[in-house]
Amino acid sequence: MNAENEYLKTFRGSFSGILRWPQLDELWQRVREDRDGGWYIYAVGSPPPETPATGEQVERFLDEVDRLLRSEHEEAYCGIVYADDPEHPSFIKIFDPNNLGVVCGYSENPPLPGWVMSKLKPIDLPDAIPQTGSRRRWWQKLFG
Repeated sequence: MNAENEYLKTFRGSFSGILRWPQLDELWQRVREDRDGGWYIYAVGSPPPETPATGEQVERFLDEVDRLLRSEHEEAYCGIVYADDPEHPSFIKIFDPNNLGVVCGYSENPPLPGWVMSKLKPIDLPDAIPQTGSRRRWWQKLFG
């Protein structure tokens, strides 16, 4: 299996929701303890990174994304971060509080996360997971 397929397979795999803010604190602590562990930090919609982040970049990202989630997700619960294994994470999806759509539950076309942290080198998700036909038709109608 090539790296692109491995990334997509993992991206589409099973994830656990981080439902409470203290659980998010615990997840971040586990990542911090593994901060030099080859984490790729990918802002979906931007070009995927070619190299893993440095330990300092991981720290800064965790601080900033945590601040953003807590200030813009005005809920008493988290529920917008998902990890492949909360105890030993290697793939984390972080959804943008301002673009949630149908994140939890079942959806044929769930929104892409805002950010992904992974041990696998990312691929361009918007290219790999095409928009729905109705969204393409809307876009074509809007801009011909």
